Amino acid sequence: MAQSKAFYTFGRAVCTPIMKIFYRYKVINKANIPNDGKGYIIASNHLSFSDPVLLGLGQKRRLNFMAKDELFKNKFFAFIIRHLGAFPVKRGAGDGKAIKNGEDILNEGNLMTIFIEGGRSKTGELMRARSGFAVIAQQTGAPVVPTCITNVGKGLFGKRIIHFSDPITVEELGLDSIDRRALKNAGKIVMGKIKEMREQDLNDYKRS
Repeated sequence: MAQSKAFYTFGRAVCTPIMKIFYRYKVINKANIPNDGKGYIIASNHLSFSDPVLLGLGQKRRLNFMAKDELFKNKFFAFIIRHLGAFPVKRGAGDGKAIKNGEDILNEGNLMTIFIEGGRSKTGELMRARSGFAVIAQQTGAPVVPTCITNVGKGLFGKRIIHFSDPITVEELGLDSIDRRALKNAGKIVMGKIKEMREQDLNDYKRS
């Protein structure tokens, strides 16, 4: 089921004021993702269920999401998230169908989001990157945009910072060929960028 432009636009209009009130979110470097009709991979850390919404609100271009297949078991919820651009992936299973879906999205000039740690961080700390994003980047040639979601403060006084880095080409990631070492190194590069942004945002916004 393809993403619905009208449904996505409606969802964004409804969610924007709600997320502004409860998360007081701030977007940094939104313009780092060019509006040129080219496919890019948004490679982000993952803190909470609100992350897909925050990332979607942080970009004018519509995002597609690779999401764990458990979220699609409820037919009503599956209907909603599919129309918003989500598609299922079986975690830890080398899901070839999900990878092919991701490649198709990028080859059509769209944006695709992958939470590259493979799941939500229960502690809030960054985890090791999984290799799926690097495989898709190598297959499609799509640049990767490291993206960091940082929670500054706690409870009702918390604030979310959505920080986009500059796109990194597959050549810069060392993905001229696929092997275990290259995939692992690409993950380290992207997570290194995310770590830099996280430290910067924690320092810049800890008093906000």
